[in-house]
Amino acid sequence: ITLPIIFTLAGLGLGLVTPHFVGMFSSQHGLHLLAELTLILVLASDSSQISFAELKRNKILPIRLLVLGLPLMIGLGLVSALLVFSGIKWQEAGLIAAILAPTDAALGASILALKTIPSSLRQGLNVESGLNDGMALPVVLFFACFLTITHQNAELNWLAFLALQLCLGAPIGILTGWIGGKCIAKAAQKKWITSHFQGIAAMALAIIAYAGAELLGGNGFVSAFLAGLTYGNLNVKYSNFLHEFTQTESEFLSQITFFVFGASILPAILPQVDLQIVIYSLLSLFVIRPLAVSLSMVGMKMPVPTLMLLGWFGPRGLASLLFALLVLPDIIPSEAWHVQKIVGFTVLLSIVLHGVSAAPLGRLYGKWHTKRESFTHPLNES
Repeated sequence: ITLPIIFTLAGLGLGLVTPHFVGMFSSQHGLHLLAELTLILVLASDSSQISFAELKRNKILPIRLLVLGLPLMIGLGLVSALLVFSGIKWQEAGLIAAILAPTDAALGASILALKTIPSSLRQGLNVESGLNDGMALPVVLFFACFLTITHQNAELNWLAFLALQLCLGAPIGILTGWIGGKCIAKAAQKKWITSHFQGIAAMALAIIAYAGAELLGGNGFVSAFLAGLTYGNLNVKYSNFLHEFTQTESEFLSQITFFVFGASILPAILPQVDLQIVIYSLLSLFVIRPLAVSLSMVGMKMPVPTLMLLGWFGPRGLASLLFALLVLPDIIPSEAWHVQKIVGFTVLLSIVLHGVSAAPLGRLYGKWHTKRESFTHPLNES
């Protein structure tokens, strides 16, 4: 039983028993800000533990998951929504699919922590989770513009917006991580800064990278992820402590976000959930993601258990909640409410099902992989 399960259900219980007490959490702006800050720190914390050398050796997996798997997930999700929901617009179906495409590796943290699972798989899932929300955001906003009731978004130049999102976020994040990492390393060598404040500085770099990218029109989440990746590889000597420090802070904010999600959103949507929403949520978790991952890995001759692991551990969490909060205020209320119900229920299912299954399935796969390795002797040519 994971912390997200406990905090989400605790929030739900409080929201059902004392709805007036949790009224302060119901502000969309407040919840949006909390989810945004949490996602920034989670992305930077996770990316700081990714090794450039390891990533370079095993780059094909995250590339396939992001370049092939993500578009396939959105496409399959769009088609599934059109088939499941009667009378739904294609724009709304695409918006739902794009919001539910990004993954949240933190909900399957047991997988990333198991050393018996190959590092290539753990790194691949981590990199996918860190970058797919940034890549999905332009698609989310693209579909949202067709449902918006504000004229300014309808006139947005989408090609220019997409180019800025993808081209500015990455260099700003890398530059911030490199300059900040060099400064902190120099200060640490001269004993100008204590280890505690090194951790605070690392968190500040993630926020600076996000803010800088957003101010210039780039993607802040991609920027924060790459800042953590650059910083973590520059400061290998301090990376373990820094990861523990930032992970503790981001974990704290994550649980608050799940608690507020349970207290303010779930009590409103659960009584409204119907059979169609249940069917689509199950398809999203059990069919759309696994099928997209399997198709994206065609030609790699990947073992079936590995495909199943990659397909199943694509939890929906903070990114999906944040994207829903980001676009819902500008959408027609009836359509916004429909999207919120689908996204909220899918995230709830993911928190429970991925949380409960992460540790046992991870251990089971680790045993299978260890046994397989003991009987496999790869050729040198491989």
